[in-house]
Parts: sequence; structure tokens; C-alpha cells
Amino acid sequence: METANIKLRRSMLFVPGSNAAMISNSFIYKPDSVMFDLEDSVALREKDSARMLVSQALQHPFYKDIEKVVRVNALDSDFGVDDLNAVVRSGTDVVRLPKTDSAQDVLDMEKVIEDIEKDCNREVGSTKMLAAVESALGILNAKEIAFSSPRLIGIALGAEDYVKDLKTERSPDGIELLFARSTILHAARAAGIMAFDTVFSDANDEETFLKEAALIKQLGFDGKSLVNPRQIELLHNLYAPTQKEVDFAKKVIEASDEAVQKGSGVVSLNGKMVDAPIIERAQLVLQRAKLSGVREL
Repeated sequence: METANIKLRRSMLFVPGSNAAMISNSFIYKPDSVMFDLEDSVALREKDSARMLVSQALQHPFYKDIEKVVRVNALDSDFGVDDLNAVVRSGTDVVRLPKTDSAQDVLDMEKVIEDIEKDCNREVGSTKMLAAVESALGILNAKEIAFSSPRLIGIALGAEDYVKDLKTERSPDGIELLFARSTILHAARAAGIMAFDTVFSDANDEETFLKEAALIKQLGFDGKSLVNPRQIELLHNLYAPTQKEVDFAKKVIEASDEAVQKGSGVVSLNGKMVDAPIIERAQLVLQRAKLSGVREL
């Protein structure tokens, strides 16, 4: 990932496509991405009206400066193709595929999206994709999914269906998700795309939410799907570097620049050698500080 062109996607706020009130004001909470949902949170009788609401929101000026993601229904459902027709034509930035079990699932949806782009004169490839993996089969195929299309910005874990597939349930420490999280993260990093964690559904339990968020940040995830606006600021603050980290990063970059000016191939700081990974990490810390500020302790 090029640190100079990093795109922050720490928070993806789920907004049910049938909830007109939430659709009308979700942009004010300033998540990195708004994720309108046309799938599980929308009742069958409301699918058509939800699709219309989301299509209107995608074109509204209020949302012009925020990344817009839409979770559509699966292609083999009665609603998937209609969802894609509506949201691609309305200019969604990213289509989120639900329940992605294989690379072929990505390719099948990509073909439909490409046909729609051509039909409505959108640039082919301009609609990006995000694959949500929500089954044991999908986890085992995560590598093939991650490499399946240049449209993919990342892959995400959908934990509720996944733990159901494992015949278990979610626990506070998330031990049942460790293999899935590690597999998704490695697949995404190998493919050079982003990795996103699942939702934490209890908006009133901030302590456990922050523990989970700290865990996925330490694992290396780029961000997390959220169900409540109150979780946005907590997550953004957690992902921001500390002042101590920023100060150290500046010293590393200064030492690196000084070595370059001297024509030295060795960078040292306080008597210790600084190698390339540490310099790249320092660049990332400064980039994140520039984009998200410094963490409030």
C-alpha cells in the first residue's frame, strides 16, 4: 500500500436501506464510509422501496464528499440484479457482495456491474467492489477471493453468519473468530487490498467494543463495520497515532533524510540502526496523523 495515497476506511457505518430517517442524516456523523444496506436489514416487502431510497441518497449532494458503499442482495436472489442496476446507475462508489463463498461469486457480479456501466456510460471499472466473507467455505477460499478482481478494495468478515456456519456463537474475547480474522487479513495483505472486521452489535457496551477494536487494530485490520454512530469517534481515536508515536516517526524520517543527504546507506537513530520497514512504518504513522489527528488518551 502506498502511504502517500492511503485512503482511510477505519469506519463503515451500516445504514438500513429502509430507514429513511437514518439515510437522511447519516452523513453528519462523518464515518469514513457509509454502507447502505439492501440485504439482511431490509424486510422482503420493503426491498423495492429501500432500493429507491438508497438510489436517491446516492445522488444527493449531502453525500457527495463521502465514500458510499451499498450492500446488495446476492445475484441468485430475486433482488440482486435490480439492486445492481439501481445503485451502479446512481453512482455508488463501492458494491459490497454479501456471503462471498468463491472467486466465481466476485466474477459473476463483476460481469453484471460491467454490463450496467457500459449501458449507462459509466467508466468501466469505476464501480469498486468489497467482498464480505461469511462462511467456512468463504474463509477457506479467502486467498482466491482476494485476488479475483482488480475492482476489489478489500475483503470483510461477516461474523454472524460465519459463527452460525461453525455451529457456535460469538464470545466476548472472539476466540471463535481468530482463524477467520487471520485468514482474511493474510489474504488481503497478500493481494494488496484492505481488510475489514465485522460489526460489534451492542452499542451500549463501549468497553468491550474498544477491546475488540484494539484487537483487530493490533492484528492489522484497516477498519471495522459499525452499526451505531456513537462507535465512530471511539474507533477513529483508537486508530489515530499517539503523540509519542508521531514524535518518534518524525525522528526516524529526519534520520533517514540526513543519511540520504550524506550519501550514507545506513540510517541510525540514537546509536541504533533503522532499517527500511521502520522507515516505512514511520511514514505511515505521519500519514495517519495528518489524516486523522493525534489520539486523545
